[in-house]
Formats: sequence, C-alpha cells, structure tokens
Amino acid sequence: MIEHSHLTIIEALHTHGTLTEAANTLCLSQSALSHQIGYLEKKLGVALWKREGRNLRLTQAGMLLLEVAQQILPVLAQAEKKLTAYREGRQGILRIGVECYPCFEWLTGIIGAFMQSLPDIDVDIIQKFQFTGLEGLQNYHIDVLITPDLIKKENITYETLTEYQLVLVVSIDHPLAGIEKLTPEQLSNEVLLTFPVPQERLDILTYFLTPAHSVPKMLKPIESLEIMLQMTALGRGVCVLPEWLADIKMRSHRLKKIKIGNSGLNQKLYLALRESDQATPYIRKFIEIGQQSAYHR
Repeated sequence: MIEHSHLTIIEALHTHGTLTEAANTLCLSQSALSHQIGYLEKKLGVALWKREGRNLRLTQAGMLLLEVAQQILPVLAQAEKKLTAYREGRQGILRIGVECYPCFEWLTGIIGAFMQSLPDIDVDIIQKFQFTGLEGLQNYHIDVLITPDLIKKENITYETLTEYQLVLVVSIDHPLAGIEKLTPEQLSNEVLLTFPVPQERLDILTYFLTPAHSVPKMLKPIESLEIMLQMTALGRGVCVLPEWLADIKMRSHRLKKIKIGNSGLNQKLYLALRESDQATPYIRKFIEIGQQSAYHR
C-alpha cells in the first residue's frame, strides 16, 4: 500500500534533486532516507529513481508516483488545515490564487472587508504556482482563482467580479498626453512597459495592435507595478492598466489615462472555482463582497 510518507518522499526528491537536500527538508538523515527509498522500491517491486552523479532522476514508474503525489498531497494538506480550523473553532480556510499583477491590486482592495465580515475564516494568498493557476485549482492547491482569462475546463465555473476598460497610461508631459483616443499606429514609436507574462496574454497586443498589424517600438517587461509607474511618469515608456487601477495610481503620480480605440478595450475580471464549491458559504461571501466593491471603486 502506498502511504502518505512515500508520496512526501518522492515529491521532496523531485523538488530538490539530491538526497542531501531532500533529507534536510524531510528532517531525516541521508541514511534513513536511503533506507526508506530502498524499502519503497522493494515493496513496489519497481525502480523509482536512477542516480546521475549526486542527483536522482525519476524513472517512468517514479513519474507516475509523482503525479499521484501532486494530486493527493494538496488535497490532504487542505483537509488537515480545515480540520485544524474546525478544532480551533474557526470555519475554514480560503486559499486565493492570483494570476495577474492587477488581480493582486484588486484583491488588496477587498480582502480587508472580507476578513472583517468573516473573522473565523483564514486566508492564504498564493501568487506563484507550480503549474498554471487553473491547474492549481484543479489539483486543489487553491480554492478560487482571480483571473482575467476565461478558459473553459471540466468541473470549473466562473463568476464575473467586475467589468472594466483597459487604458493607456502616459506621463502628463508625454506627446500622447494631449490625445483623447489611441490608435494602433500611435504606439509604433513607443516603449510599452508590460508585466512579465507571455505576449499572448497581453490584451493590448491580442485585441488592439495585432489585428491592426501594428507593433510597439519595444516591449519592456517590468516586475514591479510601482517601478512601472515611476518609469511611465518619467517618460521612459507607456503602460496599459485597468482604468480603475489607473485612477487610483494617478492620485500619487504625474500620469494621464487615454482611451484605447474608438470603443475602448473592454475586459472582465473573473473568479474561477470548482463547481463542487459553488455553494460554499464563505466563497459566496467573497464573491458578493468582490462584486459590490467593484461597483463602488
């Protein structure tokens, strides 16, 4: 029978790559870990690892067991957290996945109201994923996912949190600051500051520039929103933000927002969740507070 400790061992070895680091993570001696590896392989009757110098590489059988571990361990961990919460008199834990940089900014605007409304609910916020955000949701690493992308998946449903426009943000001294509506050609000589995401996830490219067969002078990924805004205010580039976020940041920076195209670039922010969790009271409350907050920004 495969036990919880076996799954923990194989995940630790895969994550850390060496016996020494895996043993340290599991608080075991190297000899104890080696013994457990040998016992597990003997018990299953198949090799799970191959040695490559100091490193360990999973065999095909090992990869199968790793897939099982990656599916089961998060579920067990969440169950343990919920049972601990019940034991301590709390209602549960909401693990919120955040898949985009503006998503995190949106979350900061509502998370306080949610925690005040439900003080017995713990909150974990997860920005870095071992897989994609949706895979994290499907594998029970998180309970809900805040995302601008609606990608249909089996057993996953979406709630619209808010609708918004994307706007171009420029310095008040920028040559484009005097225009009311942006055309694709007007970005051809501009450095476009973006968040470090794949280009296919940049809506300004997908829905505005690419259909017009236009490209900016350069794309410059920036990890920090604050640095992006400072560079924009200093005329080192331009950026695209949700209008609600641009309105907030314009209060403390010398910036101007410009409508993108004649009709604007309209988008939605979604909450993805498992269909089986749709009726969970604290998830419904989170959605309610998020939707109400969106209309009062």
